[in-house]
Amino acid sequence: MSKLPWAGYVKPFRIWGNLYFVGTEPASTHIIDTGSGYIMLDSGYQHSLYLVLHNMYLLGLDPLRLKYIVHTHGHIDHMGATRALVELTGAKTFLGEADKDYVNGKLDLTYAKELGMEFNETFETDVLINDGDIIKLGNTEITAKATPGHTPGAMSYFFDVTDGKRTMRVGLHGGMGTNTMCRKFLDKYGLSYDCRDNFIAAMDRLKDEPVDIFLGNHMQHNKTLEKYKLLTEGNSDAFIEPFEWGEYCKWAKQNLLNMIADEKEQS
Repeated sequence: MSKLPWAGYVKPFRIWGNLYFVGTEPASTHIIDTGSGYIMLDSGYQHSLYLVLHNMYLLGLDPLRLKYIVHTHGHIDHMGATRALVELTGAKTFLGEADKDYVNGKLDLTYAKELGMEFNETFETDVLINDGDIIKLGNTEITAKATPGHTPGAMSYFFDVTDGKRTMRVGLHGGMGTNTMCRKFLDKYGLSYDCRDNFIAAMDRLKDEPVDIFLGNHMQHNKTLEKYKLLTEGNSDAFIEPFEWGEYCKWAKQNLLNMIADEKEQS
């Protein structure tokens, strides 16, 4: 991640229907226009907030219409800007229950130190969510699915978007990074290796979810920039790839298994 906030700027755009990208290259932020206000999916780094707000204005999305901030997990790159946004907009916050002490500062596990940063904009989550919970606002109903591993409370989200004529199912993955499931990190903080089994089980459980539009909470996960280029070239359905979600879940599982195998070889 670049330490220069402006170095990660990405122009905002409509992904499809009532779904938008307003984030940055270091960490993705998405907006759903529910007709009754906006749902933000991850707020990003605190030092990138001005870019997210700028992008919302460029798309005609008034930040004061932000009602919910829904987090994939409790790491600084996905919730660092939340405290400021809440103070600005009064938005209600949602987070997997197992990560609640990450964001309120009781557990120093936000990955800030590993990034050479400090996390001091703590907050108490308004709504703690668990597997199967539903988040509703306007025309949008989001189903939360537990995806533990990267963090204990990582959540994947599934919801419909529409362009007025068609409806597409969206899947946002909760967090696939092996960086917090590697031996070095787990031993450093005295964490259980069970997170690995939990992650593998989650990938097996979620790989068959029907998803038309796959979102990543980092741009490289779902090739955001490549698809955006196709959008600019006239392919309005560039983000619609019905088989991408299942393939990604299989890849994420294998990526972790490869890491575990490498650790065994190095022992």
